[in-house]
Amino acid sequence: MGRAFEFRKSRKLKRWSTMSKSFTKLSKEIQISVKENGPSPESNSKLRALIQNAKSINMPKDNIERAINKSINKTKDNLKKIFLEGYAPFGIAILVEAITDNNNRTVANIRSYFKKENGELGKSGSVDYLFNKIAYFEISNNTVDLEKIELELIDFGLLEIISKKKYSTIIGSYENFNSLQLELEKREVEIVNSGFDKIPNNLISIDEEKKNLIIKLINIIENDEDVQNVYHNLNILKKIDNLQQVIYVISKNL
Repeated sequence: MGRAFEFRKSRKLKRWSTMSKSFTKLSKEIQISVKENGPSPESNSKLRALIQNAKSINMPKDNIERAINKSINKTKDNLKKIFLEGYAPFGIAILVEAITDNNNRTVANIRSYFKKENGELGKSGSVDYLFNKIAYFEISNNTVDLEKIELELIDFGLLEIISKKKYSTIIGSYENFNSLQLELEKREVEIVNSGFDKIPNNLISIDEEKKNLIIKLINIIENDEDVQNVYHNLNILKKIDNLQQVIYVISKNL
């Protein structure tokens, strides 16, 4: 699962490479979080994480405060998060996460993208079961010795650690996001970035020509201004080194 997560992360960073797009997407996430759990970072753990994420990409403090105030003062149209599910050609499942102030517009747009590329937007629940939701925390290696605390973090929902030179990524079960976050904060571990992701139970491999058609559809959907994330079960990696088996084993623990 580690390589699958890292690949998805690199695609997300590339997609959010334009600073204004990154700020807009995070601003929407902040507004949703405030709406659901209140404007106080101390009591709203997800908001606390989003603010840290915003700081990690140098989002100005004014932008963060503006997003919080928009939700408090309801000066922004009523945003809500929706998930749309469908199939691309060749049986590839696609799950679209969007934040919108106009549900009809967003659904119509996503449906048109599927139709144009010979896919089909499905009903709720048609592909969601093919994915497992995880929590992740990117942390600074300078603030913690992971070897010493790895076993202890299992009690708080740890599933896997992806280690690199400067930063490591802690992957945990979705339900244990709060407990993992609080434990890392308690140990004064520097959390650089955190959030949620959806990992497919299995990846589907197809030839390069067909793969390019699916990637085209994914890119079209990702470029929609309402879309936050696009999850799929297409094997994009050329070499996966038993990745499907790793994903399967990890998914059994979710």
